[in-house]
Amino acid sequence: MSDTRLDTIGTDSPTRITLRIHPRDNVAVALTDLPAGRRVVIDDRDIALADNVRHKHKFTLQALSPGDIVTMYGVTVGKATQAIPAGGVISVDNVAHATESDDVQPGSRSWTPPEVTRFQGTTFDGFHRPDGSVGTANVWLVIPLVFCENRNIEVLRQCVADALGDDPYRDYKRMARQMLDGMLDASFGDPFESQAPTRFPNVDGVRFLTHTLGCGGTDDDAEALCQLLAGYICHPNVAGATVLSLGCQKAQIQMLKAAVAQRDPQQLRTVDYFDQQSSPSEEALIRNALQSIFDGLAAADRIQRQPAPLAELTLGVECGGSDGFSGISANPLVGGVVDRLVALGGSGILAEFPELCGVEHELVARCTDANVAGRFRDLMQAYQRHAAAVGADFSMNPSPGNIRDGLITDAMKSAGAAKKGGDGPVVDVLDYTEPHRRAGLSLLCTPGNDVESTTALAGSGANLILFTTGLGTPTGNPVTPVLKIASNSELATRMRDIIDFDAGPIVRGERSIDELAEELLTLCIEVASGRHHSHAQRLSQHDFIPWKRGVSL
Repeated sequence: MSDTRLDTIGTDSPTRITLRIHPRDNVAVALTDLPAGRRVVIDDRDIALADNVRHKHKFTLQALSPGDIVTMYGVTVGKATQAIPAGGVISVDNVAHATESDDVQPGSRSWTPPEVTRFQGTTFDGFHRPDGSVGTANVWLVIPLVFCENRNIEVLRQCVADALGDDPYRDYKRMARQMLDGMLDASFGDPFESQAPTRFPNVDGVRFLTHTLGCGGTDDDAEALCQLLAGYICHPNVAGATVLSLGCQKAQIQMLKAAVAQRDPQQLRTVDYFDQQSSPSEEALIRNALQSIFDGLAAADRIQRQPAPLAELTLGVECGGSDGFSGISANPLVGGVVDRLVALGGSGILAEFPELCGVEHELVARCTDANVAGRFRDLMQAYQRHAAAVGADFSMNPSPGNIRDGLITDAMKSAGAAKKGGDGPVVDVLDYTEPHRRAGLSLLCTPGNDVESTTALAGSGANLILFTTGLGTPTGNPVTPVLKIASNSELATRMRDIIDFDAGPIVRGERSIDELAEELLTLCIEVASGRHHSHAQRLSQHDFIPWKRGVSL
């Protein structure tokens, strides 16, 4: 990323107030609120702002006529729909989504790996599985094959939490009782500063999944659900699973067993299946499921963390609640971590296909061969056709919050979002629920929906997830630790109970992406080793939403 100091406030300690990201850009970013008439100097060009420009928003460096291309990050991010004067703010009223052609040759983009000498030979302490994979956590899963079993999953959750003294909400419950009794002490403090003792010190807990699928949909949706659940059951962070089935649903036990067998042909993972319609009573179902869970915990507890090379890490990367700084600070910072991990033999997974619209040509040029590029094009086009069939379009992706904070078009959002994948070669392209196969950077077809995408990243094998945000989001995952990276320091301070890392110093020009990438990779190693828990882990933020591609029937 090329950034040039464009204008400053004050004389004793200059502070950057505008940023032109790439030399080809014809817009710049306001790093603070700027009034109309303010003069800024950008590359020896003196520009008087024609409008008030809010921080994170963009203004033009030259006059634009209707149809003129808007360039940011060095790529097309939109086109003017009406005349915009030099120094004019761009908005949904004067700029529309537009992209470049992806008519480029795969492998035409060269890459120089970053310097990683500091991390050569570094290990993390992980859980080594019989299939050779290494987990960053050690959990037992409890899964329903169909939504009809969600109530029984909740019964099991409460029973296990009570038996183990491991209710993640116990302190909040105590706080509520005190409030009701009028006894709340203003110095209640951090409700998570004390943790209940555990009977299974080598286990990170039991994760209870619920969902709304499994019946009443298409055969493809039932198969996709089973493939996703199989990805979780066979995940490196999972010791085994207890599965509840009603019996008559479309997503049958045999479908899930077949999906698990594809990933675990030697049957190395323990999975217990229970069918309610075949059980003599609900009590028998619950009793048998509880026995499976407690037996599974005892077995999982016999596994201890052992050193593993960083090549065993697979980073899923995600953004949500993005703002106008996300593509400048947090996203390229995460991309720097991915590049370093790939240089060390590890892997990254970049998802959210609607948020790659507009930068297809950049990603195609990074694909290692024509087959990889062709699969990317095919999946993108199929997704776009599916969206068009229901009257939608990728250009509709930016949310009101995105737009309010300066992400005007999907192409602009995408150009910044793609930065999370770094600059290295794209070695593979995965459709939804397909497992990660090759070391290096892979692309995974998922929606832009935060939880559907993080759910899919873990299902494809990410054993650590880096999640960037400019507005703040609590999203976590049941099996994979999620770290939140704030694009700006104001958010990192205001929502410090959910933010793990602050990328704000990059915006202010105080720290470089390279410096912070090494610090963030170090934090990743600590989390992967269980020596540090992310805020999503501490808050028991276990979000799980499968992607429903088909219609309800």
